[in-house]
Amino acid sequence: MKAARRSFLAMLLCAAVTAGAQPQATQDSGWVSYRDAYRAMVPFAKYGKAKNFLQNHYQVAPKDGTQSLEGLRLTLTGRTTQLNLPLDVTGRTTFPLLKAAYDENALLVLNRKVSQFTFQPRLSIVARVDGLYEGQDLRTACAQALQYLRYTDASYNSRHCAGVRFAFLKKSDAAVRVRDPEREVTLPPEEGPAFDGDANAGFRVMVYRFADWPERVQVISQNAPVAIAPVLD
Repeated sequence: MKAARRSFLAMLLCAAVTAGAQPQATQDSGWVSYRDAYRAMVPFAKYGKAKNFLQNHYQVAPKDGTQSLEGLRLTLTGRTTQLNLPLDVTGRTTFPLLKAAYDENALLVLNRKVSQFTFQPRLSIVARVDGLYEGQDLRTACAQALQYLRYTDASYNSRHCAGVRFAFLKKSDAAVRVRDPEREVTLPPEEGPAFDGDANAGFRVMVYRFADWPERVQVISQNAPVAIAPVLD
């Protein structure tokens, strides 16, 4: 009788989740709220100021730098929605803004303990296919990023644009060169995170700092970066 009662209660709980009435999430439940993620992501879609150099992803990032992203999977699951959200090497995915999933109170299901990860929007600069960037464009891109971040978080009001960071896979032999009429210099590589604040510091990164160069230069990336991030001081 007790076993039958437990089975019945389990069926009710499953039906409640499927219907969109989610139970309270625990740290290790394996899912986070799609509605919460939607509310965090939709401001960029509605943002009316310049953002042509920017893109905004949803990022699942490990809290511990030793935690691997290999095999990590994120799935959007709702009553009428089932969608795999592939993650790149930085833990980012293109986030679908779906009214049906929002109305259903769908789940973002992770195949790991959610307490080991952070979930947030991640703003970055759009990479060019030809790998050739004008210095003025990179300055504009950083300014656009800072203006948007100030729009969403007042703590950025005291920050300023210092440069951009090109990130590549750790084992890559990628190089980033800066060229002006008088010289061409390869930026020194170092190991670090693709984005400020990330625990995963296992990338080959090169920082182009505005103060070191005149505005009219060309920045050449011989390989496609995994991410280009604004550097804000």
